[in-house]
Parts: sequence; C-alpha cells; structure tokens
Amino acid sequence: MQPKLTMTASDWLLLILLSTFWGGSFFFAEIAVREIPPLTLALGRCAIAAVVLLVYVKATGLELPKGRAVWGSLLVLAVLNTALPFTLIFWGQTHITSGLAGILNSTAPLFSILLAHFATSDDRLTGRRIVGIAIGFVGAVITIGIHALSDLGVQTIAQLAIVLAAFCYAAAGVFGRRFKSYPPAVIAASVLILGSAMLAPLSAYGDRPWTLPMPSLEALAAMVGLAVISTALAFLIYFRVLARAGAVNLQLVAYLIPVSAILLGVGFLGETLETRHMVGMFVIAIGLAAIDGRPHQAIMRVFRGAPKEA
Repeated sequence: MQPKLTMTASDWLLLILLSTFWGGSFFFAEIAVREIPPLTLALGRCAIAAVVLLVYVKATGLELPKGRAVWGSLLVLAVLNTALPFTLIFWGQTHITSGLAGILNSTAPLFSILLAHFATSDDRLTGRRIVGIAIGFVGAVITIGIHALSDLGVQTIAQLAIVLAAFCYAAAGVFGRRFKSYPPAVIAASVLILGSAMLAPLSAYGDRPWTLPMPSLEALAAMVGLAVISTALAFLIYFRVLARAGAVNLQLVAYLIPVSAILLGVGFLGETLETRHMVGMFVIAIGLAAIDGRPHQAIMRVFRGAPKEA
C-alpha cells in the first residue's frame, strides 16, 4: 500500500494559481468564440500553447519522450485532456450560459474521486473526502448562482457535452499519473502537440477556417491569452500538481475556478462582488478544509489540549 497523497502548502498555492489561469479561460473563450468557431478555437489554443512549451523545452535542454509505447499513452492523454474537452466546452458555451457551464464543470472532482478510488492505490475514497467534495460543489453552485440552474435541461445536449468534458478531465488526471517521472513541461508540450495534430483535420473539415472572415484583434488577443496563460502556463502547473498530489486533489481546482473568475471580473471588469459570491466562497473554503484535514486536526488538538507538533 502506497502512502496516501496529501497537499502541501506549496501545492495549495499552485492550485490557486492554476484556478486563476483557468478562471481566465472562461473570459477569454467568451470573447473569442463570438468570432472563432469552436474547433478552430480549440486548435488555436492547443497549437499556440504547444509552440510556447516546445520552445521552453528546447531552451531548457529537455527532450521530448521517445518510443511508440510512450507516445501511444500520450495520445490517450491528449484526447482526454485537450482535444475532446476543449471542443466540447467551446461548443457547449455557444449554447448555454457560462454560469451553467461552470456548475457542470464542477462535477469533475466527483468523477475524479470515483475513478481514482478504483484505479489507484494512493488516491482512495474516504468519508472526509466525500463530505468535502460535496460541500465544495454546493459552494460552487452558490458562488456561480443557483439561478444558473434554471436553464438546466433546456439545452440538454450542450449540457451533457460540458459534463462529458468534466469526466474527460477527471479521467485524464487519473491516467496522467503514469507520467509523473517526466518533467511537467515535457508532458505538457507532448500532449499539446498531439492535441493540435488531432484538431487540425477536424477544424479544416468542420469549420473551413480559411473561408471565414478575419477575426478582430480582440478575438485574436483572447485566443492568444487562452493559449499562453490558460493553457501553456496552466499545463506546467497542472502536471506538477498531478505528479505530487494526485488526481483527486488536482481536480479540486474546479471549485476554485468560479472564485477566481469572479475575483478577476471584480478586479479588471468592474463587476460587483455580491453576497452570494462571499457565501459561496466561504462554503468552498469549508469544503477544501474538510478535504485537506489539517484545519480539523489543529482544532481537535486545541480542544484536547495536545501540544503542537514541532
């Protein structure tokens, strides 16, 4: 039996940073998808990010993996982590509100905890995790707004697409643990290269982008921001946290993304921080604390009068 995976303080900081980068992805996508079709936007996101990370890999003296077996496994990861979920989310966002998409995306930790329990020996299901994830999901719904659920069932296929994307992310987290011995930049670059290769013919066949009007500078800038910030930089953090803390802990970012998106909107777009936002953030914090366990242990030590650990 392998030791149970835990989150260190640095892992939590990385997870918060990752949520900030991915929280911005909804903002970038909402701007870009108005002028760039979903498949082409997914391709642009992957391809630009792949180039950025490939340059980084070469500049730091790293090398891409070698061998058909490794690249075969990376192809599976690329399908689960880039090509399929990117396309599903961008397509879904053209049919449902971003708030409902955010709530449906928050199901990723629920899928992750079930998959990891049966597929790993060090990332198992516990009562505390179940309670914490359930509380976190409720907090995400409150933060985004319960009113977003009023559209549930109106565009069923689009909603199922977002849920399937969340399942893909959960499965990718569990499957991606096998690459923890590789540098995060190497795996991230490899996955995005393969994702770009898969999306290129789909974009060409489905969108015929060369026949479309030239997107505005605003849309192109949003796509670049989506690729560089919300993909290239985010993937570096993603694979680092995955290797160190496991799939279930990594997917907790789904509860932090709505918080980051709202705070970014307040800080940069002049949006208002509402009471439900603060209540939801507090509930999410309780859920994350329950999953982490250390705040509970500290409180119990105080009540029991136990001396603090050195």
